[in-house]
Amino acid sequence: MNIWLLHRAAKPCLLLALCAPLAYLVGAAVADHLGANPAEALIRSTGDWTLRLLCLTLLMTPLRVATGLSGLARFRRMVGVSTFCYGFLHLAAYGWLDMGLDLVDIGTDIVKRPFILVGFAGMVLLTALAATSFNRVIKAMGAQRWQALHRSVYAIAALAILHFFWMRAGKNDFAEVAVYAAIVGASLGWRLLRLWKKSAASAQ
Repeated sequence: MNIWLLHRAAKPCLLLALCAPLAYLVGAAVADHLGANPAEALIRSTGDWTLRLLCLTLLMTPLRVATGLSGLARFRRMVGVSTFCYGFLHLAAYGWLDMGLDLVDIGTDIVKRPFILVGFAGMVLLTALAATSFNRVIKAMGAQRWQALHRSVYAIAALAILHFFWMRAGKNDFAEVAVYAAIVGASLGWRLLRLWKKSAASAQ
């Protein structure tokens, strides 16, 4: 399995897989297959894929350690940047299709509605992570500062889940929220346990 993960075709194949949901949404929009409210469908779908890819990003390291598949490390950045891209499309779809690109109305809506505010805050943090994901920036920042910044991915995940929870609260539908929260909680718990074991080992 690791041989396939390290193959030079693995990254292009992953890129195609990551682009597939967007290609489907674009095709469905062109063919008018997004239902009675295409704008809402695009906003919701891009948001759903942002959260799914964010969870996948968080799982990459635990999966690599648990399975011993070192090749998974090659894909974490690509999945993370794709998370940002879908998040940006989610924000852009909201700003364009829902708010007509009226910056005053968008700013008012962000301040007025808590679930929009936490989603926007998460996107600001996600933008910072995407902007610092390149090797040249990592080298300029230094490993410690870069790692400290990128630990905010858990804050982003918490904000994203809260955003999703409030959005689903109106329909009293929390099944998907629970699944995403469990994934983020398990990933955070795994990391905290690993840090505790490392700290205990160094204290001995």
